[in-house]
Amino acid sequence: MKTLSCILIDDEPLAIEVLKSHLAHHPELSILATFTDSSKALTYWQSNSVDVVFTDINMPNLDGLTLVKEQMGAQTAVVFTTAHADFAAEAFDLEALDYLLKPISPIRLAKTVNRIVEFSELRQQSQASLLDDGYLFVKVDGDHQKILYKDIHYVEAFADYVKIWTSPVKRFVTLQTMRNMEQNLPSELFIRTHRSFIVSIDKISSIQPQNLHLGSIQIPVGKNYKDSVAKLLQKSRL
Repeated sequence: MKTLSCILIDDEPLAIEVLKSHLAHHPELSILATFTDSSKALTYWQSNSVDVVFTDINMPNLDGLTLVKEQMGAQTAVVFTTAHADFAAEAFDLEALDYLLKPISPIRLAKTVNRIVEFSELRQQSQASLLDDGYLFVKVDGDHQKILYKDIHYVEAFADYVKIWTSPVKRFVTLQTMRNMEQNLPSELFIRTHRSFIVSIDKISSIQPQNLHLGSIQIPVGKNYKDSVAKLLQKSRL
């Protein structure tokens, strides 16, 4: 199991220090950054790959519940840390993984960490299952062709069509837009790197600032997609 990255958000510096001290006993988690300003935390979260967020709720300017709403859909486990029990229902409506009441005990935190690790492992298993069993049907020469996700190397725009490459020399051509292809391919498995290219993450062999490689195939990275590629690299980089 890889180490999971996390950030801590609380307007009280002492609360952050206490939580840091407790988490030091859990090598499963690595603290990327801490924030007493929730607006700065949101900016960081939006620009970086984060596995887990520990956040207070009652904070000036941007409260913890609103902060999480801004990032709904992000592949991040959220744990609320608060002195108030009355926000629990709303927190779990936001799909929080846990809700810790201050003062946080080391024993209770250990249960939370176990839950985080279990959640991460289940998500990885789900993604692996999706890669093994997932597929789509595309219309090719009048027939609907079944193509497994795991067989797709990349998708390339071709006028009003797209080419779905399943090897360096084999491809299926179908009347389709890149936008529709992007919406129908799972984001856990594929990444848009250019207005004309969508790439299977599993097939990427190396990443460079201006392009990436799928073996001998070079795919450009457009300026509007550099942040997405950078997040992918940061998430998996040792």
